[in-house]
Amino acid sequence: MKFVIDRIGETFAVIVFPEKENLRLNIPTVLLPPGCEEGDILTLSIERDELATREAQDRVSRLIGDLIRT
Repeated sequence: MKFVIDRIGETFAVIVFPEKENLRLNIPTVLLPPGCEEGDILTLSIERDELATREAQDRVSRLIGDLIRT
């Protein structure tokens, strides 16, 4: 998904998604690649990590089981 850096502040940048009208997000500037400027077009990719999700669920289930047994 493409987005445009609308403005960059000290700690947050405002990004807009041209394909999604009125969708704006504030993101921490530390998440921007080095050298970014207002008006730059970047690509955003968000993926679900099924393995990490399953491992976290298993860990929580074990903790709950331990709590119930004590």
